[in-house]
Amino acid sequence: MCGVSVCVHNHKSPASDSIKIVSRMNALVVHRGPDGEGIIQKENVTMGHRRLAIIDLTSNADQPMSLSNRYHLVFNGEIYNYLELKKQLEDLGYKFQTKSDTEVILQGFSHFGANIFSKLNGMWSIVIYDQLSKKLIVSRDRFGEKPLYYLKLSNKILIS
Repeated sequence: MCGVSVCVHNHKSPASDSIKIVSRMNALVVHRGPDGEGIIQKENVTMGHRRLAIIDLTSNADQPMSLSNRYHLVFNGEIYNYLELKKQLEDLGYKFQTKSDTEVILQGFSHFGANIFSKLNGMWSIVIYDQLSKKLIVSRDRFGEKPLYYLKLSNKILIS
């Protein structure tokens, strides 16, 4: 099981505070993701990830994962039908850099938008930041198998 850590702060808060918060959140879930850690900050959104490598063991599949410097994703879970979805996207002309289900979600989101979630078969908690539209998309599998919590404070929202 991986660990997902996100902090969305208002523009009055220092961005460095969000990086510290996400770093601490990642540290608390190190047992869920001993194979790697990543943090990115895009505008007022800081995303962190602790990785448990299962499908694609290479560093190419590390998270947070970005596409076209527009979409940024952190993901916990496993998509069972990712190979079928990948084939469908390849038939539409999409190229893949990894063998991961994470990239399939990201490429699928770029093509289908939020409709990708209805196509997924698996267990997940996913957070995607669309930097162009300034939207944060949060999705959890239908049965709630993967944990997904949020806390709204006066000047930030934390997601784990």
